[in-house]
Amino acid sequence: MPSTHLTEFQSIPTSGARGVEPFDLDGLHLLAIPQLAYDVPDTPVDMNGGDSDTDLLLLKRGKQGYEPFQRVSLPGGEDAEFFRIGDRAFLAVASIRTGKGPYQFAATSRVLEWDGSSFVEFQSFDSFAAKQWKHFTIENRHFLALAQGVVIPGQEDDNLPSRIFVWDGERFVHFQDIDSKWAYNWHAFTVDGQHFLAHAEHVGPSVLYRFDGERFQPHQELADRHGRAFVHFTAGGDFFLLVARLQSESQLLRWDGSRFVVHQTLPGLGAREFAVVPAADGTVYVVRVNFVLGTPADPTTDLDSEIYQWRDGQLVQTETFPTTGATDVAVIDDDEEGLLIAVSHSLTADVRFAARTILYRFAL
Repeated sequence: MPSTHLTEFQSIPTSGARGVEPFDLDGLHLLAIPQLAYDVPDTPVDMNGGDSDTDLLLLKRGKQGYEPFQRVSLPGGEDAEFFRIGDRAFLAVASIRTGKGPYQFAATSRVLEWDGSSFVEFQSFDSFAAKQWKHFTIENRHFLALAQGVVIPGQEDDNLPSRIFVWDGERFVHFQDIDSKWAYNWHAFTVDGQHFLAHAEHVGPSVLYRFDGERFQPHQELADRHGRAFVHFTAGGDFFLLVARLQSESQLLRWDGSRFVVHQTLPGLGAREFAVVPAADGTVYVVRVNFVLGTPADPTTDLDSEIYQWRDGQLVQTETFPTTGATDVAVIDDDEEGLLIAVSHSLTADVRFAARTILYRFAL
């Protein structure tokens, strides 16, 4: 089922790309790409190997596409999150590990600030297997949440819970810990006047938290395990939350006024991220990218990812497109040229890190 919506626009050389974050700043259209690892010559294939002393890539939109703008030494890059506080601009980067093996998961994750011409370090945080930063606001309060952790036999005491920080006017300070062992992601949203924060967890339940004005309180379980990411959309007057799961089938949940209930199960394993593509006529499209199947010792990275369209109260898969170890997908409003879809690939078909980040034109 080849894609009719996607036409390749640009192929960007990256290595172990784990995310793609588009944003606009001071008249520049920028793209941040964190990188997990570089290939080490003459070493066996290992999706968890490589040299993780990597750089964050920053690219700017030029006449022919995105071109190099800045490199920042940030090892084991897993995620980049752009946000603003007043007239200040920040870029938070999660670092999962350092070294070339054995790896150190007790790493430093950093927040960079724009100084008018480049990003420079603003604040650093102790982290352990950091996966994702998420910035969100509630009633003019700025929060920054870090999903982190990994289960390593013999190192359980080194693991850290996921953490939420709050802006105190000068910097981010600790606000609340969220129980976790192997966390991946956050998603903040508001429905029926209530502020929610979804937390994706791999080895335990992914939990939805509700802000009660003082703390984030557990509201309900969203998935029993294998959580990776979330996205929400509205259709037919209902509010929906998609839950991506790597080793279980992903699910579409519907808000019933007090809780989320299962509305639809999406077949297939390997889901890593979703993105909602807006259409002027109100049609909802969803892009799903798939990461790997199998085991870390014997992974399959050469997978089809999918495009869905909302039809008659369901998400219907309309087409597929090829990906290899896809980790993230983002929608870019490319001025008057229409929409771009950016997909980061962390592994090649032969399980090497020198994969590419691909930008596609999206035809509605």
